[in-house]
Amino acid sequence: MCSSDLGIAAAKGALEGLARSLAAEWAPTIRVNVIAPSLTDTALAAPLLNSDLKREAATKRHPLQQVGRSEDLAALVCHLLSGHARFMTGQVLHVDGGLSSVRTFA
Repeated sequence: MCSSDLGIAAAKGALEGLARSLAAEWAPTIRVNVIAPSLTDTALAAPLLNSDLKREAATKRHPLQQVGRSEDLAALVCHLLSGHARFMTGQVLHVDGGLSSVRTFA
């Protein structure tokens, strides 16, 4: 792992810890959950998906064989804000096409 990877991992861990802590502190008035997406087809990710070869490689990395779409994340946000998620707080939701379930780190 290079130092930038360590910084990213530390920042993600801090956000997840903060969300869990706030979920406990603010319950039952406010629910706090975290969405942890994988590569999502947005303008920010355009350099990673700007060729057929890059898009195909990104697609093949994910068990569901697709790259995330902003619509997928928006639907999850709507669900979390609805009454359907009233019994959910302090969760980290990995919306990543299954990548976090199969990925191993050396």
